[in-house]
Amino acid sequence: MIEVTDLHKSFGDAHILKGISAYFEKGKTNLIIGQSGSGKTVFLKCLLGLFESDEGIISYDGKIFSELNDDQRRDLRADMGMVFQGSALFDSMTILENVMFPLQMFTNQSKSEMEDRADFVLKRVNLVDAHKKFPAEASGGMQKRVAIARAIVNNPKYLFCDEPNSGLDPNTAIVIDNLIKEITDEYQMTTVINSHDMNSVMEIGEKIIFLKDGEKAWEGSKETIFKTDNKVVTDFVYSSNLFKKVRQMYIDENE
Repeated sequence: MIEVTDLHKSFGDAHILKGISAYFEKGKTNLIIGQSGSGKTVFLKCLLGLFESDEGIISYDGKIFSELNDDQRRDLRADMGMVFQGSALFDSMTILENVMFPLQMFTNQSKSEMEDRADFVLKRVNLVDAHKKFPAEASGGMQKRVAIARAIVNNPKYLFCDEPNSGLDPNTAIVIDNLIKEITDEYQMTTVINSHDMNSVMEIGEKIIFLKDGEKAWEGSKETIFKTDNKVVTDFVYSSNLFKKVRQMYIDENE
């Protein structure tokens, strides 16, 4: 579990995060949603340790990040997997080499052990014959699956995904959503997903944090989001035509 208490972050005169408190549960898909400029990306980077917060506490299963020394922070980062928005694969490396990269950084495994582990997670994300390809030879959906394989290769406790469906067609986006959910269940990770995609919310939103202007405006689940009368949430989610249809179906079924 990741717990956040009264988190603040500013850049110069711009106060981006304004006292956010939240928790993200182990074994669940925890989504951070909100409009552009709401603070989602800064919040995620604070959770990753890429930004130091100005005030507040972030703890990972009881370990408070600000109290950790450099070696302890390195150990914590070894327990984190990250799926970047654009996949962020290394163009000069094969898919197998990309997936092995975290093992080279954080373990002392032999080359054959790393290759075996990378092969295992590539098969887990349904990539069997792609090992020798380069990222430029892979489709967008394949690249996202490689990014997921790389993120879980070191068996992390925490998985972070920044807009994992960005640039994907709707069908492929659903496949990626379901894959992330399956892996979260299987590995019992604390998964945090940054998203503006209401389809993802409805597919896998077990816990949802809604940010507005750097503050937590609402939290709940994909079930309770259908019932809320919080205006900032409804204004955001009603922008999705699919959400309107699904919400009406939900209302009709429960009348």
